[in-house]
Amino acid sequence: MATLENSAGEALSTENEGVRRRDFINIAAVSFAGVGGVVALLPLINQMNPSADVLAMASTEVDLSGIQPGQAIKTTFRSQPLFVRHLTPEEIAKAEAVDVSSLRDPQTLEDRTVDGRKEWLITMGVCTHLGCVPLGAGEGENRGEFGGYFCPCHGSHYDTAARIRKGPAPLNLEVPPYTYTSETAVLVG
Repeated sequence: MATLENSAGEALSTENEGVRRRDFINIAAVSFAGVGGVVALLPLINQMNPSADVLAMASTEVDLSGIQPGQAIKTTFRSQPLFVRHLTPEEIAKAEAVDVSSLRDPQTLEDRTVDGRKEWLITMGVCTHLGCVPLGAGEGENRGEFGGYFCPCHGSHYDTAARIRKGPAPLNLEVPPYTYTSETAVLVG
């Protein structure tokens, strides 16, 4: 068995040197296999991302120019109904006059609108009770006791700010994320 001396004059065997080389080779092989595994998994993980047609449905642009005060329209967002309502000054005053602490799901009109534009209320058209589509966005539809929306399935009544006021629905109509792209257009999603 051959021996070497280190700087302190201690004897080192060549067997220890061989163990160090083997450890390096093992670490290098495991690292190479790990990098190879990650490279092999990337396409598998990437194929789980949404396709281009699904991403295209992820947002909806709504033209506000044709909606008169007091009028509401129905459109779709992510295959669900979307209500866009142009509130009148009277509807805004009625919504602001409500004592928020008396509501089941307390939110002010300001909480439910964006950028201080209280005249535009954009909500999902899905009742929070069992997922029915409330009435009140179409011309001549029943708007319920509070002048907002009425769910005919189980009798939930929403006010002009789409807040639950009466009936079994536990929450207000959902406000989706949206931004104004111009004075007359909004991008939902």
